[in-house]
Amino acid sequence: MITQSDSIVGANAGRSRGHNRQVVLGRIQNAVKIGRAEIARASGLSTQAVSNIIADLLADGLIVEKGYRAASRGLPVAQYALNPDGGFAVGIEIRPDAISAALLNLCGEPVALKRKKMAIRNRADVARAVGDMKTAVVESAGVSESALLGVGVVMPGPFGKTGLRGGATELAIWDDTSPQSWLSDVLELPVVVENDANAAAISEKVSGVAQGLESYAYIYFGAGLGLGVVHKGRLMAGAFGNAGEIGHLRVPSDNGLVALQDAVSRLSLTRALRADGFEATSVEDLSQLFRRENPSLVSWLERAVEPLSAAVSTVECLFDPQTIILGGAMPDNILDHLVCTTPLLDSSVSNRPDRSFPRLSRGTSGRMTATLGAAALVVNQAFTPKIVQQPQEV
Repeated sequence: MITQSDSIVGANAGRSRGHNRQVVLGRIQNAVKIGRAEIARASGLSTQAVSNIIADLLADGLIVEKGYRAASRGLPVAQYALNPDGGFAVGIEIRPDAISAALLNLCGEPVALKRKKMAIRNRADVARAVGDMKTAVVESAGVSESALLGVGVVMPGPFGKTGLRGGATELAIWDDTSPQSWLSDVLELPVVVENDANAAAISEKVSGVAQGLESYAYIYFGAGLGLGVVHKGRLMAGAFGNAGEIGHLRVPSDNGLVALQDAVSRLSLTRALRADGFEATSVEDLSQLFRRENPSLVSWLERAVEPLSAAVSTVECLFDPQTIILGGAMPDNILDHLVCTTPLLDSSVSNRPDRSFPRLSRGTSGRMTATLGAAALVVNQAFTPKIVQQPQEV
């Protein structure tokens, strides 16, 4: 059974009704179906408090009764599960040349997807495109706007002006304002903004290979390379939202020390292919070239494993994750190959005999990965309390 962190507990001392709802919803999500007494024992809430919250969640349509379980004595115990149609989350990915949208139900399952090529030059373009895409994806699924939990928005990082090569984000129109506040006003809905790697990392927690994991890392193959780190179920965002810019890490390669994304990224692969006369403009193009054992692609893979190995070792020793997930805008067959062939160093804190998960694994991939992750950010917020139990003094 998938278990939630033992540090996530209820707040009986009147600290937050919303927090307690998230605790109960999180327990129901992780258990698939569960009874009131089990929720109370796992969360530290009183049975009466759980009963009151269950009544509210039923009334709000967020959960449903899911049969009964025989008790050792007394009447059968009612079981509760999430109502997939109890709420929906919109995810929107903004790129300089395209915008994508996804709609997920409360269980994190895709309901509708949309993508449109267009040039994003200024905030007026963003306002029009985001509003239109939100409306299109919601109407295509026949969902009422009143059922929306919020909107997750993904855009390229880094955020703000930094010393990284290339300066600020590709969408520098946000340099003087908070995109989260601005987009909330435009959409008249709660909005959460993240980069693609962080969004994809949370998507794995909601409905992917990281379900049940508390601390893991996600290496995201976009045009460059990003890193999302989840610790005790929460993203490590950094002081300015730029934690995880792993693509700028200097690693060894055939040409000496280079930026990781110059050696291991979709952009570096397509550049290597183009130099040898091969064009690959989509994930499917890359997948087909791999199946044909294209010599240029095979050569790139052979060169990529050493710098990727160095990056994996760095992430392991810095964050001690349960696993590192590879995913993003790369085909499954290439990601699977990298998982199988990347050397994992013995001199790592992750090299331990009691492991329950592989050190390296493959997650969700494809062009819409970050878009689905944007919606998953919103779904995840419904189940992730912000009050964490503090260690007891001894």
